[in-house]
Amino acid sequence: MEVILSKDVDRIGKAGQIVKVKDGYARNFLFPNGLAVTANSESLKKLELERQKKALQSEKEKKQAQEISDKLSRISLTIPVLTHEQEKLYASITAQDLSAGLKDEGFEIDKDSFVLDEPIKALGIYEVPVKLHPDVLAKIKVWIVKK
Repeated sequence: MEVILSKDVDRIGKAGQIVKVKDGYARNFLFPNGLAVTANSESLKKLELERQKKALQSEKEKKQAQEISDKLSRISLTIPVLTHEQEKLYASITAQDLSAGLKDEGFEIDKDSFVLDEPIKALGIYEVPVKLHPDVLAKIKVWIVKK
């Protein structure tokens, strides 16, 4: 029996996929738990409409992320820090610090969006990538200066 999965099912498939399963499995497990619906012409049309809706939503989110990326590329973030005598930082600069700095500039960027391999541990100018959308990567210029 062919069914359209409503939710992800382990070892069967992901939501929205059309899969072939045994009749008893579909009737006794998938249908009662709301994990799948039968694959008929009506449900296939509904699935196609949902895919189109998701595609439009994704395109809208990508466009918004691109606009934010353009604004972020013009930003130069300056973070003053305390240093030792040899100009080493007392504390390293993390994604959370960068997020707080951008919040002061008027941007609400989640700390998980910053792509830092490791925290910043020295004075200088850095170009930090920010992943705003799976297809949109912005770069901000960060100045770490002595307080």
